Amino acid sequence: MEAEETNRKVNAPLRVLIVEDSAVVAQFLTHVLGSDPGLEVIGVEPDGLAAIEAVRRDRPDVITMDIHMPRMSGLEATSRIMTENPVPIVMVSGTVKDEVQTTFHCLEVGALAFVPRPEGIGSPRHVESTAQLISTVKLMAEVKVVKRTGRRRVQTPAQTKEPTPYLEYAPTSGKVIAIGASAGGPQCLQKLLGELPADFSLPIMLVQHMVPDFVPGFASWLDSSCKLTVKVAEDGESLKPGHAYVAPGDRHLGVDGRERLRISEAPAENGHRPSVSYMFRSVVQAFKRDVIGVLLTGMGMDGAEELLCMREAGALTIAQDRESALVFGMPGAAMRLNAVRHLLPPEKIGVLLTKISAATSRRGNGI
Repeated sequence: MEAEETNRKVNAPLRVLIVEDSAVVAQFLTHVLGSDPGLEVIGVEPDGLAAIEAVRRDRPDVITMDIHMPRMSGLEATSRIMTENPVPIVMVSGTVKDEVQTTFHCLEVGALAFVPRPEGIGSPRHVESTAQLISTVKLMAEVKVVKRTGRRRVQTPAQTKEPTPYLEYAPTSGKVIAIGASAGGPQCLQKLLGELPADFSLPIMLVQHMVPDFVPGFASWLDSSCKLTVKVAEDGESLKPGHAYVAPGDRHLGVDGRERLRISEAPAENGHRPSVSYMFRSVVQAFKRDVIGVLLTGMGMDGAEELLCMREAGALTIAQDRESALVFGMPGAAMRLNAVRHLLPPEKIGVLLTKISAATSRRGNGI
């Protein structure tokens, strides 16, 4: 009898709570999510305050959360839920361009991911956008969340931990750092870049799988969260020390032999544009072994094979460890290929990159 009960629980659909003040939108989301047999919508709440009570009462497996609502916003509700009764939360936004900064603040207080509201049945992107919402909700529902003690505290130099002994390694040269990330990447990148000093001596190229409309706000959010200059990459601009260049929405990011950024509309790779694989391959062609490759959290294996090419060329390769990764897919794929030299959490990756930057400056190998 106990075995039968356990089996039913294992095979039961994931229980979803929808938090949305528009009755029409809530009905649409209920239809979209309910169309998947692996999901069950257990309730709809019109505001953040009601959502907090529903979480206490119904214990959902995952929540879809709107941002602007009466009585209590999605941001405040997310913060309260993650400090009181943590549940995986996916932000679902209908007006992306107007809510970018708030969406990233929601990530800071504990939301796991964000997706635009699926488009209507008459839209050519209806099937794609609904599939994106369903897959994100199912993936995030499996993430183990813990209670938060409050808002993220900005780290000061005095709070930075001393490097552990295994971080003493630094390569003989370095000209650029290439970082790839997908699901869970924004939070990790904020932590990683937050460790880097204002006098960081290397440029950074960055691919984050993301809805195109979010990219400018994402770059702005990272820029305000760290001491480096973070901007959306432009075709033809030269790499500069202490700058992080984010791939534009729906465009690949690469670099040429003259150390100038190149933006491409080439076909998607591994289902993505921008693709981490495209960027990694480009930097190896331009810099050979004088590159540091970093692969962070994400589903799939975008960038894994190219990280192996980096390591075989003599470059330093780093991936996020399983314990800190929201989704260990991309780092795990690279690890299985023996493409990774260091497996670390984001903060320690930042510490190691800082040491590399200092060593490179002393040798005069930076750009």
